[in-house]
Amino acid sequence: MDYKTAGVDTHAGQRFVKLIGDSVKSTRQPHVLGGLGGFAAMSDVSFLKDYKQPVLLTTTDGVGTKLHLATLFDRHETVGIDLVAMCVNDLLVTGAKPLVFLDYMAVGRLNPEKMAVVVAGIAEGCRQANCSLVGGETAEHPDLLEDAEYDLAGFCVGVGEKSAMIDGSKVQEGDVILALPSSGIHSNGVSLVRKLFLKNGTELPDVKADHDFLLNQILLKPTTIYEPYLRPVLDQAQTHAGSGDIWITGMVHVTGGGFYENVPRIVPEGLCAEIDPAKIPVPAVFETIAKRGVAKKEMYSVYNMGAGMIAFVRPGSVGKVQELLKAQAMESFVCGSIVKGTEKVRLRGL
Repeated sequence: MDYKTAGVDTHAGQRFVKLIGDSVKSTRQPHVLGGLGGFAAMSDVSFLKDYKQPVLLTTTDGVGTKLHLATLFDRHETVGIDLVAMCVNDLLVTGAKPLVFLDYMAVGRLNPEKMAVVVAGIAEGCRQANCSLVGGETAEHPDLLEDAEYDLAGFCVGVGEKSAMIDGSKVQEGDVILALPSSGIHSNGVSLVRKLFLKNGTELPDVKADHDFLLNQILLKPTTIYEPYLRPVLDQAQTHAGSGDIWITGMVHVTGGGFYENVPRIVPEGLCAEIDPAKIPVPAVFETIAKRGVAKKEMYSVYNMGAGMIAFVRPGSVGKVQELLKAQAMESFVCGSIVKGTEKVRLRGL
């Protein structure tokens, strides 16, 4: 009896490390020290001396049951982007810049070529976010997972200036609510989609339209990474903050739980984010899901409904913020304002 017979192939693991070398290297930033394969990742953080009060921030997340679709279709090129997006977007709402990213993969049986495709997606997400993929862990779990099954988790570390942190404490009545468009459902509510569109809730549908919808509109539409679009805005906002000119007072990454769970996390007591859903263009993917019998309020309780990121902006700064976003090819929609109230979030007409 040997380890391979027990279900763990260490030689496959060594081949996997070689296959992902170029992908990992493509994300490397100057602060990263050492190469791939060490026991710990190293970064030179002497640049932190340029901050008056540097704050380190950390996030962790996964891709959820989108991985079930990836396994059913045997298409794995975009779930890595989703993994990075879910972590860096959570970091972004604080105003922090992502520095390093690590991943954890649990597999039933390691297929180096397949998992190298996943890592290539993670590397692409890191390049979009200007973040270094510095390491990770791949664990074979024979008997716990089926051979073709795998799970992903991601971890991101970022840094921000303490005085520039966005935590909702400056949100006040009259602030304008801006919605930034999503690419689709992102990585949330996939379990509901699977129940609605998969045959018996577990198998690929026989109906071509449903098959193509799941592949093209759900699986292969990765989560938008908002870092490259919002970073120029946040940099300008920080510059003006020194003179007391506040631009953005709060940001929300609209993930699982939709509007009703995510927006209240940044709204102070006694205030309410009043949002007009009619002002946010709804991509066709959500209409397709709703037609399967999902109530409108439930849709806004589960999905981003076209608003993957929301920002609360001082009225006098709305034009400047939208202009900078437009310069990065990112649309934005005025969809409400902060008012007095006890509900924290209210969607007109729902």
